[in-house]
Amino acid sequence: MNFSIEIKKKLYEFQLDAKLQSKEDIIGILGASGSGKSMLLRCIAGLVKPDEGTIIINGKTFFDSEKKINLSMRERKVGFLFQNYALFPNMTIEENIAFGLDSFSKSDKKKKVNELMEKYHLGDIENRYPAQISGGQQQRVALARAVAVEPDILLLDEPFSALDVHLRNHMIREMSESLKQYKGIALFVTHNMEEAYQLCDHIAIFNKGKVEAFNEKKNVFQHPVSMEAAKITGCKNLSKAVRLSENVMAIADWGIQLKTTVEIEYEVGFVGVRANNIRIVESCTEENCFKVWLADENEAPFRTSLFLKIGSEPENSDDFQIQCIITRDQRVKITDTTKPFFIYINPEYVFFVEK
Repeated sequence: MNFSIEIKKKLYEFQLDAKLQSKEDIIGILGASGSGKSMLLRCIAGLVKPDEGTIIINGKTFFDSEKKINLSMRERKVGFLFQNYALFPNMTIEENIAFGLDSFSKSDKKKKVNELMEKYHLGDIENRYPAQISGGQQQRVALARAVAVEPDILLLDEPFSALDVHLRNHMIREMSESLKQYKGIALFVTHNMEEAYQLCDHIAIFNKGKVEAFNEKKNVFQHPVSMEAAKITGCKNLSKAVRLSENVMAIADWGIQLKTTVEIEYEVGFVGVRANNIRIVESCTEENCFKVWLADENEAPFRTSLFLKIGSEPENSDDFQIQCIITRDQRVKITDTTKPFFIYINPEYVFFVEK
C-alpha cells in the first residue's frame, strides 16, 4: 500500500500546495479549521480538480496535469466518509450499503451487503432507515458503504466533529475497531489532536495548505518542527529563545535559562514546553528547576491548569509566563497559594524550533 500526492490548487485565502508520500496504512491529517485539509480529500476523491500536480494511489494515477489524466470518481474507487455520514434518508440500511455496487448481480450484491453487515456488527437492521438507528450504527453503515466498493483509498473527513464528548469517545473506539477490519490506505482529517493520536500511527500537520510535518505521532508531538506544529499539537508554553550553547537557551520573557537534551541548531528561535510536562517538586536541587508563584488557575473536573509567574510575585491574574496542568490530587497539596513553590522541567521535554 502506498500513495503519492503532489498537487496545487488556488483557494480563496491561500494556495493548497500539498506534498505527501507514504506507505503507511492510516494517516492522520491534523490542522486548524480552514487549513485545506478537507480540500485535499476532495481533490483525491475527484470532487475538485487540482490546478496542477499528480495523485497516485497504489500505482494507479488518479490525476496528472501534464499527462492530462483526471479519472472520474467512479474510476478512482474512493471510499468517502463525510462529517455527517451522508446516508440517504429514503433508503434502507441495506440499500445504502449497496449503493455503489451497480456492477454486482442481485445475489452477489445481497451477499456482499450481508458480509459487511456482519463485519461491522450491524445486526439485523438492514430494513430500517437511517433515522431509525443510533449514531454509532449510522457511522458503521457509512463506513460499510464506503468500503463496499473495495476502494483504493478511504477518506474520512472529520466524522466526529458534530458529536458531544461522551458520544465522540464511544464512536472513536468503534471507529478504531472498524478501521482494523479495513486493509488499505486511509486518510483521517481532523482538527482534534486527541482523535488523530488515538486513531492514527502517523500524523501529517497541515498549515495553510501545506504539509508542515509528517512523522510517527510520538515524534510529531514530542519534537514539533515549527511553531504552528507545536500549537496544533496543543503546546501551551511557547516563547522566543536564544541559543547559548549546544543544549542551553535563554528565554528573556520568562527570565530563565533552560537546558534541553536536543541539540539546538539555530541561534534564535522559540522554546516549547507542554503544560503536562511541568512537575511540581518540593525543592530546587537541579537544572531546569524554578521558584514560581500562582497568578491564576482554571479548574476542570479531573485536572487544574495553573498560570505561573517565575521568579517573582505576580501583580495580577494576567501576570504569568507559563501554564502547568496537574491533577486535582496534586492541586490539593498546594495549601497556601500566596507562597512560592518549585517546578521542574525535564530537559527531555524541552524543544526548540526556528519558527
